Amino acid sequence: MTATTTRGRPRGFDRAAALEQALDQFWRYGYEATSIAMLTKAMGISPPSLYAAFGDKRKLFGEAVRQYALTWGRYGTQPLEQEPTARAAVERVLRAAAAEYTNPAHPPGCLVISGAMNVAEADADVKEELRGYREAAKRAIAAKIATDVEAGLLPPDTDSDALGSFYAAVIQGMNTQAADGADRAELERIADVAMLAWPAGTGEG
Repeated sequence: MTATTTRGRPRGFDRAAALEQALDQFWRYGYEATSIAMLTKAMGISPPSLYAAFGDKRKLFGEAVRQYALTWGRYGTQPLEQEPTARAAVERVLRAAAAEYTNPAHPPGCLVISGAMNVAEADADVKEELRGYREAAKRAIAAKIATDVEAGLLPPDTDSDALGSFYAAVIQGMNTQAADGADRAELERIADVAMLAWPAGTGEG
């Protein structure tokens, strides 16, 4: 006898827990390679339950990415919100990336950076969605730097957009290194070198 269902959803269905399992699958394999069969197996539900609770694979992915941004992905936004200077914020982001990208509690790297690799042309909107998150992060770094330029903490000729793009590129490169097996110490060394590029003659020592 099967369990009683409500609109295709099994009794006792834990939506939040199922979403976490879907997030793990998308993070581990990427959008394209993650099938409905893989998702339902990991989530412990049937395809009808998945569709009833989340709509479809595309909508489930979007929700998983939003969940990621609010949880694991906070390593990249909290420092920019909390640190008083751009230098402190950027260095903290790099250190946090080194720790999070190699955290054994979840797949390596960053879902927003690597989740849309090799997507089919029909799923180009998936790539665009993740690119939007990355562009927003890059703009946030540049804005933090621009604020310090205006405050006199950085030289007036500092190109905040270029510097923001540089550190965004470092972060994305650290993701690739983590996916290739780099450990935290290796990523920390990358962060050390990247911070040497910070403009000299600032008011931050």
